[in-house]
Amino acid sequence: MRHHDKQRSFGRVKKVRTGLMRSLARALVLNGSIVTTVAKAKEIRPYVEKLVTQSKKDTVASMRVVAARLGNDMEVSAKLHTDIAPRYKTRAGGYTRITKLGRVGAAVMESARIEFV
Repeated sequence: MRHHDKQRSFGRVKKVRTGLMRSLARALVLNGSIVTTVAKAKEIRPYVEKLVTQSKKDTVASMRVVAARLGNDMEVSAKLHTDIAPRYKTRAGGYTRITKLGRVGAAVMESARIEFV
């Protein structure tokens, strides 16, 4: 049975999966959009949107929470608080968009672009 097992594992152990989510979130925040697989894009969306919602509070505590979720990367945390969160101050969620790109080249997996709205 798969009780309490909603997230995708991507065939990785927990430490590696956490590192993958952190690196995808960092890349998305720094670049504004990334191209990845559809499954990874769907998995990273709630992770990043929770970080943006936390950043909108604009307190020291929220900055620490966001930094901890991103592996204490203060550069990305600061960019979330100063650049990205103020853009969505009046928006109540839905900060990212996933666009399916189909199969790119000889890739087996379908690609998708995830970007901030």
